[in-house]
Amino acid sequence: MRIAVLTGAGISAESGLRTFRDTEGLWEDHRVDDVATPEAFQRDPVLVHRFYNMRRADAARAQPNAAHRALAKLALRHDVTLITQNVDDLHERGGSPDVIHMHGSLLCALCAACGRRWPAPLTMRSLDLCPHCGKAQTRPDIVWFGETPYHMEEIWQSVEAAELFAAIGTSGQVYPAAGFAQHARRSGAKTVELNLSASAVSRDFDEHRIGPASQLVPQWVAELCV
Repeated sequence: MRIAVLTGAGISAESGLRTFRDTEGLWEDHRVDDVATPEAFQRDPVLVHRFYNMRRADAARAQPNAAHRALAKLALRHDVTLITQNVDDLHERGGSPDVIHMHGSLLCALCAACGRRWPAPLTMRSLDLCPHCGKAQTRPDIVWFGETPYHMEEIWQSVEAAELFAAIGTSGQVYPAAGFAQHARRSGAKTVELNLSASAVSRDFDEHRIGPASQLVPQWVAELCV
């Protein structure tokens, strides 16, 4: 079966990583405009790097949970395209191959001047020079507000070709990801939402399973792998 899976912050929250929209969330002490836009980086790169260094350290300490490991098992039995809004590497460490990071990755650095990428160190600094062009424009390879998510052509094709589309732990409030379920359903796929609560786009799903991802996802995968 061709399955497209979209995961959001909720799946990593159970590994101890704070989520974007929670009242206790990651961004509580910082306005989005201060740490998650290209303008913020140009205005105060020291603050932006400090913020993402913290996120990178938190992600390095976190461990994959049962939901991450279950999705890796699903890929052994079905043709799975795993799309994530998360910037951690818990899916990869949980065993999933070929994860599509539509919002970039904490493990990668990007030169804002020349566009080249390379593996990010645990701690990045505003004075770090790009190893390719030599300019001090090194930034986290994260898709910030106002920027276009990565791999969109591949993602839309996978969603359109899927027989089953699942959204796990995502709020459904941010486009283009918020439109995936509707597009999959329009293309003939069955759609299922696995979340702690109904999302902003719950109406686009044929099936809803409410609860923690670490419980729901292994159960769901077990049913698909009978």
